[in-house]
Amino acid sequence: MPSAATIRLQIEAALADRIPSALTPQPKIIRPVAATGVRALDEVLHGGLPVGAVTEIVGAECSGRLSLSLSFIAQMTQVGKVCAWIDVSNSLDPESAAASGVDLSRLLWVRCGAALMERSQQKATSTFTLPEKCLTPAPIMKGLHGGGFGPHPRGETKGLADAMPSLFNTTPIASPQATSPRTEKAIVPSPSAEFSTSNKKLSSSRKPWSRMDQALRVADSLLQAGGFSAIVLDLGSIRPEFASRVPLTTWFRYRAAAEKSQTSILLLTQHTCAKSCAGLVLRMQSGQPLHDESTVFTGIQHSIEVVRERFKPIPDNVLPLRKPPQSERNVRWQSRTPWAGQR
Repeated sequence: MPSAATIRLQIEAALADRIPSALTPQPKIIRPVAATGVRALDEVLHGGLPVGAVTEIVGAECSGRLSLSLSFIAQMTQVGKVCAWIDVSNSLDPESAAASGVDLSRLLWVRCGAALMERSQQKATSTFTLPEKCLTPAPIMKGLHGGGFGPHPRGETKGLADAMPSLFNTTPIASPQATSPRTEKAIVPSPSAEFSTSNKKLSSSRKPWSRMDQALRVADSLLQAGGFSAIVLDLGSIRPEFASRVPLTTWFRYRAAAEKSQTSILLLTQHTCAKSCAGLVLRMQSGQPLHDESTVFTGIQHSIEVVRERFKPIPDNVLPLRKPPQSERNVRWQSRTPWAGQR
C-alpha cells in the first residue's frame, strides 16, 4: 500500500495543471517595515510599520497620534524619501514638525479647505469703501429732533407690540378689541426664517464632509500618481459620525493602491474606520503628564495598544489550521518637551 506522501505527490501531479500546489500551503510573504523612531514600538512590531499597507492610529485628542506620526515621517524624510500630509482640519504646525525632525522640503502639506478660506479672504480684501469726501452727503430730513435727524416719536413705537413676543418667545396678550375670531391674528413663522435656519444647519453639516471629500480625492490622486513613500490622512479632529460615512470600498481601494505602489498609509482617527482593510491598528491611550520637577511640565507618557496586526511574521512557513490566540500587547513611551533637555 503506498504511503501518504506518495498519494499526496500523485494528487499534486494530477492537479498541477488546474490547481498548482493544491495540498502545499503557500509561503508566508514577509512585508517590509519602516521604523517609527519609537524604539519600544519598533521592537514589538518587529521593525516598525508595514510598507504598502494601511496603518490606522486610533485615539482621542492629545493621546500621542500626532507625535507618533511626526516621528515616523521624520524617519522617512531623513533618509531622502518624499511624504505627504493630508490635513483635513488644518491642525498641523510646521514649526512643531520641523522641531520633531521632519524635513519640510520633502513633505507635501495639503490643507483641505484652505482654498475656500483664501478665496473668502481675497473677496473681503477686494471690497473697499470710498472715503467720505467721495460720497454724496445724505439729505437732511426736516422733523422735530433738531433738524430732522430721526423719525417722529409716534413712529418709533410702531411694531413694538409685535416684536416683543417674538423676542422673548412668548405669545402675545390678546387685546380687548381682538376678541372676535375675525380680528384674531395667528402667529405663523415666516418661511424665509425656516429656510435660513435649515440652510444654516445643512451648511454646517456639510462642512466636515466637504473637507473629507476633498481629502479623499487628494489621497486618490497621490496614490495613483505614486512617488510618495508615506501618506498621512489626518482625520483626528473629525467627529466619528462624519468619519464613519466613508464607504468601506474606499479603504479597499486605498489598500490595493498602497500595496501596488508600496506606500505606507497612516490613517489618524478617533474610532476605527478602515475595519479589515487596515493591516495594523494601534490604539492610543490617554497620556499621563510627567513632572520631574514639582512645578515644571516635562512631557507625557503615552501608552499604545496593538489591537490588530495582519502581517505578523511567523518563524516558519507552516500555517496553523486554527488562528492562534491574540495576546494583548501594550507599549509605553515618553515624549519630552524641548525645555526638558536630555534625560
